[in-house]
Amino acid sequence: MKARRITAMLAGMAAAAATLAAVPGAAVAQSYPSRPVRVIVPFAPGGSTDIIARLVGERMGKELGQPFVIENRGGGGGAIGATEAARAAPDGYTLSIATVSTMAINPACNPKLGYDPLKDFQPVTNFAHTANVLAINPKVQANDYKAFLELAKKEPGKFSFATSGTCSINHFLGELFQLGTGAKIVHIPYRGSGPAIADVVGGQVQMLFDNLPSSMPNIQAGRLRALAVAWPDRVDGLPDVPTFKELGLPLMNDPAWYGLLAPAGTPTEIVERLREAAVKVLSDPQVKDTLAKQGAAPVGNTPAEFRAEIEKELNKARDVVKKQNIKLE
Repeated sequence: MKARRITAMLAGMAAAAATLAAVPGAAVAQSYPSRPVRVIVPFAPGGSTDIIARLVGERMGKELGQPFVIENRGGGGGAIGATEAARAAPDGYTLSIATVSTMAINPACNPKLGYDPLKDFQPVTNFAHTANVLAINPKVQANDYKAFLELAKKEPGKFSFATSGTCSINHFLGELFQLGTGAKIVHIPYRGSGPAIADVVGGQVQMLFDNLPSSMPNIQAGRLRALAVAWPDRVDGLPDVPTFKELGLPLMNDPAWYGLLAPAGTPTEIVERLREAAVKVLSDPQVKDTLAKQGAAPVGNTPAEFRAEIEKELNKARDVVKKQNIKLE
């Protein structure tokens, strides 16, 4: 009898301890966020990363009752902002936006980065997949991809391509374009897509590889001419523009993505609260419509699914860099 009483008492103590251990996490989730949340965008204002971060972040702030403050930290193909985000306190008050550039391309071509894309971050959810685009200044005497490629191959080094930075996905696309076509073009890196687009529209640089949302307004206004897109099918808003796969460049046809990250060690309850808010925002018809008009599609997957997506893209980037002997540093 005495032994049974002791066993029962110990079981009760264990249950009570488990309950107490669960309370802090629940309390954190209920009170979070109690102040504004900082969201680091690792590129300059005006690019696709910035556009999508502001679109979703503003609505997440309303959903959670505290503003999401976007902070642009461009440079190094996204590495400067990503490094700062990786070193932030894991309390849910400093988040960042993940891109293919920061989580795959940059780490693949620069092993000396100040962060590890898999160890230093806790994925929350992938906001959206977006198309990539090859576009030129309308003054370039080429109305379509075939005509432009003929010009580029006829005069090696004549054309320059602007990107959001060295070791960014757009730089990677430019390198893949050269490898796939034999054309020789000159890379001009910027601190983000916004200033890169400005110089192509202004004619200082003739062409760019970009994520479609940041270039779409200028394409629609006739200030840029789209020649090809990276997307499973032709983009609804650009039905006459072929995909890279159609043009015989399948390695260039994968879309970009933009997701939400927290520093490694962020409490699970906070991560789940953030994801729930993001999924609710991404299911809003107005948000879906806004994304679709810019050549993007909402995702809203789980943290585990987003981590797998990051790892897959990282492995692919490493494989391409190795096989093609691409030197981006």
